[in-house]
Amino acid sequence: MDRGYLDFARLYALHQAKAFFVTRAIASQKLTRRYSNPVDKTTGLQCDQTVVLTGPLSKQKYPEPLRRIKFYEVKNDKRLIFLTNDFEQSALTIALLYKSRWDIEEFFKWIKQHLRIKSFFGTSENAVKTQIWTAVAAYVLIAIIKKRMALDQSLYRILQILSLVLFDKRPILQVFSEPFYNAKKPDDCNSLPLFNF
Repeated sequence: MDRGYLDFARLYALHQAKAFFVTRAIASQKLTRRYSNPVDKTTGLQCDQTVVLTGPLSKQKYPEPLRRIKFYEVKNDKRLIFLTNDFEQSALTIALLYKSRWDIEEFFKWIKQHLRIKSFFGTSENAVKTQIWTAVAAYVLIAIIKKRMALDQSLYRILQILSLVLFDKRPILQVFSEPFYNAKKPDDCNSLPLFNF
């Protein structure tokens, strides 16, 4: 979970349900260190501590000890602070779990940008998965067409063109070889003008 979801009552409910969590801590969070574990600082870890919350509301909502892990990410030059109720995994594993969460967020961001899913047709887990996998399959097929036909257009542009000629009986090679999608309307139109200017 990210800092936006730092709700200690909810986290304590997860803890009581025997689930573990990893969340980003707020730098100004009031807490007291009870114990520090040794860490290998060459891995990016800066500290691994057992802490208790000392804020008046936070200690009431989460009365048990937590584990605080500080990690320095060289790639983005960031210091990250994590809170977790998992005291069994190594500190590096906890940091990598959070990194995996970030990869999942990046994947969903990619889905929003590339798959053009505007709304879901169903709300069940199976319906959502089916629609996402269908969109991924369509995206992969378009990528294969782009590579095999050595097209210069972007994948987004290819999708736009194909959506315009979906029911056209023209061969696909002809669709991309002719600039038909940039063609202007002919001047000799059979319809009557709406306004005489």
